[in-house]
Amino acid sequence: MPLLEDLEQRLGGLDGRRILVRCDFNFPLRDGPDGTPEIADDLRIRAALPTLRWLIERGAAVTACSHLGRPGGAPDERFSLAPVAERLLELAPSIALAENLRFRLGETANDPAFVDALVGGAVTAPFGAGSPAPFDGYVNDAFGVSHRAHASIVGPPQYLPSAAGRLLHREAEVLGGLRTDAKRPFVAVLGGAKVSDKLGAVEALLSVVDTLVIGGGMCFTFLAAMGHPIGDSLCEPDFIETCERLLVGGANIVLPNDITALDAGGTVRQMGRSLPDGCRGLDIGPGSAAEFDDVIAGARTVFWNGPMGLFEDDRFAAGTRAVAQSMADSRAFTVVGGGDSAAAVAQFGLAPYMDHISTGGGAGLELIEHGDLPGLAALRDSPQR
Repeated sequence: MPLLEDLEQRLGGLDGRRILVRCDFNFPLRDGPDGTPEIADDLRIRAALPTLRWLIERGAAVTACSHLGRPGGAPDERFSLAPVAERLLELAPSIALAENLRFRLGETANDPAFVDALVGGAVTAPFGAGSPAPFDGYVNDAFGVSHRAHASIVGPPQYLPSAAGRLLHREAEVLGGLRTDAKRPFVAVLGGAKVSDKLGAVEALLSVVDTLVIGGGMCFTFLAAMGHPIGDSLCEPDFIETCERLLVGGANIVLPNDITALDAGGTVRQMGRSLPDGCRGLDIGPGSAAEFDDVIAGARTVFWNGPMGLFEDDRFAAGTRAVAQSMADSRAFTVVGGGDSAAAVAQFGLAPYMDHISTGGGAGLELIEHGDLPGLAALRDSPQR
């Protein structure tokens, strides 16, 4: 995969060159004191700075672009990148920023006409010193959307010398390396709501990990496959047979042995694996948390994607907090797979103790599952001139 240095060499230097950088500035906004949108967390802006500053230091004229939310292919002030531009101006004043790419239907449809507009500079940068002129090169630093074959991800590399930014390269190196170079024992911890969302990743991980730990809402489909009554807990009946097959395949799958549940009367109760009707499991129990800790403590590599329960509610946060603390205490190389897991370690103040926190939950899982992503493949196939 071409890196920034490769792009510099291909272009014979970057001084005066116009470079389009696809960033991932997609994060929630909140209402400021005066009611206007403001950034709740500028982590993704700061994560892009090593790439942006490297290009600027070499004299490039840089225009960043990103999407924000799902505006439906039309301008919508609620999803304007204006608050992002304001913060970016403070951190990297010479960077121009294009407006939300998803204000155009052509972005998610990978419309060739929209790609032409992008590389030709017709999608202007209203925030900063951008001007409508063709770009000389392209950099993808948006790992979180590199599993999408969208216009700004796979389009520019067809026409421009292209490279991976620092963030994208590190993500691909770490998460891609889990498939082939993980130190053993290698433990993966999966959680989240639905097993259907992660079934491909489950099957892929079972071929490379020593132990797969499963919690969160997705564990109840597995428990149902084992014959346990699960009350009113989340379950996907269409996937019970698949879970049965995975469980009898000889793989080392660890499931919760106790559950923190909410009974029909609204009382939080600690229960075993079998839940009565009217009872809903919303977190792993303390015994499971201790067992998961033992598994993590014995690992040399740990990958975690998905909370163990409804951690936004303090009554059901103990399991997720326990896994996060186990990883923080571990001597293993620890990888947090973005999304809610990244939010959890930040919420619990444990982010500094993780070796790698991914900016792309879905992209990371797809990279582990397939070994490649559309955005990475596009960079490898970009022009060599």
